[in-house]
Amino acid sequence: MRIQPSSARRALIRFLILCSLCALLATTVAAAPLRPTHAPHAIVTSVHELASRAGVEMLHSGGNAVDAAVATGFALAVVHPQAGNLGGGGFMLFRNADSHTHFIDFREKAPAAATENMYLDAQGNVIPESSKDSSVVGYRSIGVPGSVAGLVYAEKKYGKLSLEKIIAPAIQLARDGFPLAYEDAQDLKEDEYLAQFPESKRIFLRNGNYYQPGELFRQPELARTLERIAKNPDDFYHGAMARELAAAIHKGGGLVTAADLAAYEVKEREPIRGTYRGYDIISAPPPSSGGVALVETLNILESFDLAKFGNRSAAAIHLTSEAFRRAFYDRADFLGDPDFAKIPVAQLIDKRYAAAWRDSIDLNHASASKDLKRPSIFNELERVAQSRTTAIREPENTTHFSVVDAEGNAVSVTTTLNDTLGSRVTAEGLGFLLNDEMDDFAAKQGVPNAYGLIQGPANAIGPGKRPLSAMTPTIVLKDGKLFLVLGSPGGPTIITTVANVFIGVVDFSLDIQEAVNAPRFHHQWLPDEILVEDRLSPDTMNVLRSKGHKLRVEHFWGDGECIMIDLKTGERLGASDGRNNGKAVGY
Repeated sequence: MRIQPSSARRALIRFLILCSLCALLATTVAAAPLRPTHAPHAIVTSVHELASRAGVEMLHSGGNAVDAAVATGFALAVVHPQAGNLGGGGFMLFRNADSHTHFIDFREKAPAAATENMYLDAQGNVIPESSKDSSVVGYRSIGVPGSVAGLVYAEKKYGKLSLEKIIAPAIQLARDGFPLAYEDAQDLKEDEYLAQFPESKRIFLRNGNYYQPGELFRQPELARTLERIAKNPDDFYHGAMARELAAAIHKGGGLVTAADLAAYEVKEREPIRGTYRGYDIISAPPPSSGGVALVETLNILESFDLAKFGNRSAAAIHLTSEAFRRAFYDRADFLGDPDFAKIPVAQLIDKRYAAAWRDSIDLNHASASKDLKRPSIFNELERVAQSRTTAIREPENTTHFSVVDAEGNAVSVTTTLNDTLGSRVTAEGLGFLLNDEMDDFAAKQGVPNAYGLIQGPANAIGPGKRPLSAMTPTIVLKDGKLFLVLGSPGGPTIITTVANVFIGVVDFSLDIQEAVNAPRFHHQWLPDEILVEDRLSPDTMNVLRSKGHKLRVEHFWGDGECIMIDLKTGERLGASDGRNNGKAVGY
């Protein structure tokens, strides 16, 4: 005879089963990928699976890595409005299988009407972001966008397919819609500024009837804009669309004009190059600070045996943070737009300079940022630095994607709207968000920004200038062969995230997914503290404190979308960051 449990017992059983299911679901949702995605031929990795699949679709259609990257970039403008964009800018690092390397700068530019003190009030104070005249939110924060120009330039010069074919997946996603992930729905719902702008409120907030997770998000205006770009991309900068965009910005009190759009140009620049323990590093040059700061950091660390101390040990974090501290100190004084200021790149990435910096590091005690003294090996550096004390706010929301195709062509791309959702202004009738990139310039000398970053006058606001960036798209070679494709969003933490991932692979023999998932840490000179993820061992944190470091603990940051090549088999190994919902897709 079967004994029936009592009603209380049945309730308890149901409760325990429900708890178990909830725990399983939470584990499944929160679990980071533990191993890289393996692909024998080609792979694309980005923050959104649909964008990665758009890139792979181009590879299946006979396209190369540039075709895939451009398709991914346009798709991200649809499915990742937080940072994917038509209204922002970025950098593309491209290495051909035949070893030729190209760096494409499509960073936003200041409009012709921009002035150095445009974000100061009558008393000389920085205008708060809640004001319509601020550098952070609204029409006056908008710089001349470069993303469309940059992606089209790359496709026409280095791609194999037609622009119409490349943009087709993005058009379909905008027209037919895609299901919003929980995080995306929350980002839209919780933003405090979107509702201030009627077009943004209508499209992204459905006039207060907020999108729910799993709902289809359709963007018909954006689909029509993408169709127009596919047919005639020049229209964005020189045609009817340029006039429509300029009129929409002018109507809201912004400075970007049709003449500014017509004057925009993409630039190819010589990448930054360095070496570390037999690996060749190729990275972003000014107006990005990323490549210079990355190579300077690695030069300082090269003579320390980090592997001996162990991955994420207090000793390894201490030494790496001291290197970060010194590289960011130099970043503050010297980096800006190379078209408007002389940047001493050669001296900053010289190994002799790094050796002199290394001599100032105490193995057991933290340096004090306020007491740093620049090495005298290059006297002109300190002379230049004496006159420079300016501040800049650095954004924390960009997006990165990486591609390697079957022939071994590699592309590393980082693009941005600056802050999450940019200026929160949607171009009326065109359906896309515009950047708040003017906030990347120095607003006022001597005033620390929201992130405590300090900057030099090389990054002062000026007509036609490109603001300094931390974006660090990077390619690494071993014995002349492609080995790593790296990058991340995260404002100033981009540089240190790329360094964390690279050191994880090279010094601690982690696979690429392990290196991307590993706890991160960051130091940027000022404020004088190490930013650490809360997954770092409490014991390690206590040892760092005993060395004199101040710690600030956060949950997580960044989004490493990286690729490693197995040098023995040639297999592509993709890692999409476990902190987010991205996906590496290959074949």
